[in-house]
Amino acid sequence: MVTTACDLRERARGALLGLAVGDALGAPAENLRPSEIRRRWGRIEGFVTDSPAGTDDTEYAIFSGLLLARHGSALTVSHVERAWHHWIADLDEGPFRGAGFSERGTLENLRRGLAAPISAQHRHAWSDGLAMRAAPFGVFAAGRPAEAARLVAIDGTVSHDGEGIYGGQAVAAGVAAAMAGASVTSVIAAALSVVPMDSWTARSMRRAVVAAQRLQSDPLIRERTVRSAVVIGGYPWTDLAPEAVALAFGAYAAARGDFRTAVLTAVNMGRDADTTAAVAGALAGASRGVSAIPDAWATAIAPVTGSCLPSMRGYHVLDIADLLTPDEEEAA
Repeated sequence: MVTTACDLRERARGALLGLAVGDALGAPAENLRPSEIRRRWGRIEGFVTDSPAGTDDTEYAIFSGLLLARHGSALTVSHVERAWHHWIADLDEGPFRGAGFSERGTLENLRRGLAAPISAQHRHAWSDGLAMRAAPFGVFAAGRPAEAARLVAIDGTVSHDGEGIYGGQAVAAGVAAAMAGASVTSVIAAALSVVPMDSWTARSMRRAVVAAQRLQSDPLIRERTVRSAVVIGGYPWTDLAPEAVALAFGAYAAARGDFRTAVLTAVNMGRDADTTAAVAGALAGASRGVSAIPDAWATAIAPVTGSCLPSMRGYHVLDIADLLTPDEEEAA
């Protein structure tokens, strides 16, 4: 178990920087099939653009991290709803127009005067939009998966429902367990323990993890095995939470927690690659700490530009990690 504030800070920084790295690595491959990725770049082994940058995943994670740093375990749905209005809905949300479908639906409902949980009644309440911003809750509730799951569900009430909530809870609980030094198997067990056993999310996660545990030395075969266990062929929406979360945990399991392998496995499976790689990066970063992230990847992550959420411009994920973890005096 984690015993020092220094160790907590190392894992917290690993989790949130890992999220941002995965987001930036996966962004060019978003919505692509593995065959399309191979035609463009071969197998992605690093950044494929000259100016790598994160997407809404990183900016919304910062948004939720700031909200959690302000309210902690006292967080309420009202706090979350007011933050959506103050930082997003009542402002110009930038050229990305507020991010994905679930965020757009939420913003439209909030601007119509609807309140939570009605604000989450849109066609993409099952999306991975909560899962992409769930890691800060695991960082805050290190070693307490149930508390991480409780808090992220409060955040998600404004924007998600059902499987969308379950996906966020699985990620938050998994990161919370990893923050306490749990094994890969225990991290996965913690994630599964907070969602209904018969949910689509849990079933997809179990299939992905079983596929990942088949010993495959060839990365292409490993990725194809995990992907085929989860993805519904021909389904048009790649932001489906049960799929994206399962692919992320499958990548993490296949890598045995190794950061580089986990993130690149997620990226090269395509689909919602920025989110799957962000989640895999958060899990592996919390497990191994910030030092496990290759320097070339870590140093490429800058403060966010606010391209999706202008109100988040200038924040760096490492600052959020530090806000969510105690210093030595607080831990003593």
